[in-house]
Amino acid sequence: MTERVLVLPRAAVPGGTAFSGLRAADGDALAGLRRAVHAHGRYLDRPVAEEDPAHKQLIPYVVVRDGDTTFLMERTAAGGDARLHLKASIGVGGHLNPVDEGEDPLEAGLRREWQEELDAPWEPSFALVGLLNDDSNPVGAVHLGVVFTVEAQGRPVSVLETEKLTGRFATRDELRVAFDGMETWSQLVASQLLGIGRGVIPGA
Repeated sequence: MTERVLVLPRAAVPGGTAFSGLRAADGDALAGLRRAVHAHGRYLDRPVAEEDPAHKQLIPYVVVRDGDTTFLMERTAAGGDARLHLKASIGVGGHLNPVDEGEDPLEAGLRREWQEELDAPWEPSFALVGLLNDDSNPVGAVHLGVVFTVEAQGRPVSVLETEKLTGRFATRDELRVAFDGMETWSQLVASQLLGIGRGVIPGA
């Protein structure tokens, strides 16, 4: 069965998509995005959406912190998207699907992805950071990230799909070493949110 994913037309994204990197957003901006989803969101077959830059697939993207460390994952060659094989990531998240439909698909999908990707037997508190956009490559051109942080506060976190991912909390020095192997979104977030990598990426 073909996966169906939630998309927004570019023109319907509040504030537009003419920015690269992480654009700060507050509660009002998140409320505007939720209204746009209700008014203009639709589900497309994922193979169609992946080739259609006129639409943006919404992706909740969670960065898990524990003090000065950040949860770092590395994808293996067993992952479903060959474009991301062997790439490192500091973001937990994924597509929104019809199963998330309801009053707030973004919130529902955010919590579902957290539960599907991580073994973290405690209740997370999601803090909104901003929107993440990068039209410089085929993956980024069809996705829009909604970035949150979660503080682990010493509580355990591990990956569930151990055949596809490895995961651990990494220091800033370890993130700098891993930076060149990170997927583009993680590089952008590491640069702007954590001050790691090639410096701050200009936003809008």
